[in-house]
Amino acid sequence: MPEKLLLAKKYAGTKQNFKTQLFLKIAVNTRFLIPDRLTDVGKFTHEVLRRLAVKYPEHEFYFLFDRAFDPQYIYSVNVKPVVVYPSVRHPVLYYWWYQVSLARALQKIKPDVFLSTDGMTTLNARVPRVTVMSDLVVEHFPQEVDYLSRKYLKNYNPRFAQISAKIITFSAFTRQEISRLYKINSGKIEVVAPAAGEEFRKIDFGRQVAVRQKYTNGEAYFISVGALQPRQNIANLFRAFDLFKEKTGSEVKLLIAGNNKLKSRGIKQVYKQMRFKSEVVFTDRVKDAELIELYGAAVAAVYVPLRADAGISVIEAQKCGCPVVAAATGALPEVAGAGALLVNPVAIEEISEALIQVYHDLEVRSRLVQAGFRNTEKFSWDKSAEKVMRLLEETVKTQATSRAHL
Repeated sequence: MPEKLLLAKKYAGTKQNFKTQLFLKIAVNTRFLIPDRLTDVGKFTHEVLRRLAVKYPEHEFYFLFDRAFDPQYIYSVNVKPVVVYPSVRHPVLYYWWYQVSLARALQKIKPDVFLSTDGMTTLNARVPRVTVMSDLVVEHFPQEVDYLSRKYLKNYNPRFAQISAKIITFSAFTRQEISRLYKINSGKIEVVAPAAGEEFRKIDFGRQVAVRQKYTNGEAYFISVGALQPRQNIANLFRAFDLFKEKTGSEVKLLIAGNNKLKSRGIKQVYKQMRFKSEVVFTDRVKDAELIELYGAAVAAVYVPLRADAGISVIEAQKCGCPVVAAATGALPEVAGAGALLVNPVAIEEISEALIQVYHDLEVRSRLVQAGFRNTEKFSWDKSAEKVMRLLEETVKTQATSRAHL
């Protein structure tokens, strides 16, 4: 009987800490670890894995990339990078990479558990799988997913959910949605909340002045972070900002930080019709160092998507001492806590009134900042990493114990 199974059998039912009994071989899908292009999933992957690799030197981590990797993501000597081709740069390659190339790599590595952080996994490997399913865009906004990706995900997402021993998601809201849509017992879905890095913090007044001078010619501004996609409700934000300007006559600007291409015809049309479109400032995607300064100098961060499965941007803004206006939908109420003014994302007047309130009322701003700081104390990458490791160990233990009893 293999050593790991003997250990599982020996210690089954004891109160000893399982992590001290096994030296695990953990394979991880690290496709999203791309320098300067970390999405929310990429941030989660980076922050969790760099902690696990250092804290658990007894375990071996096999990082599976689909292209040449950056050495900064090889966090420790117990991390072994493996490049699995072809690079997944087109939806046609989803099937080949996950169901053929990845399956072959796992067969060669023979890991004790496979962690995939991008919502997809392989169906063709005899290894327990833990899968992070962080959003359900293909279910709620299928029109925003290209045809080939949509067909693949609609077909395979339920199967990924079924075959995974454990599913990790970012919010209780998304946990319920996965259970409902894919007919999954909610008991195998665990919430592991993202956090904001320690680098997110307040900046001093002098720096705030310099940031405003750099981006908005010294004027105050609201900031909205994210891609210009219909589900982010940018059209209604534009309308609400126009209304805010009409009512206040202020010099405040709206700064959009993220992909600055107006691809959506609807968003483009609303922007063209704006009375105050000259007061909207577009930056391209910004690095975290710039984002921290932009949050720190803003009147407020405005995040009003039609639906949100996570909300890392809210936590990051709060940690920088930035008041938040957020949509009262999806996961945002549970993520934002008392540190945000919650609004109906389809009620333009309501969004506009929230902007007016947070702009004019210093007491409201101060209350939101303090409540935001308290709220961020609930979130910690250290705690998130520990929970992921516990789930990986539990998965291996369950698998080993069931085999030992065969």
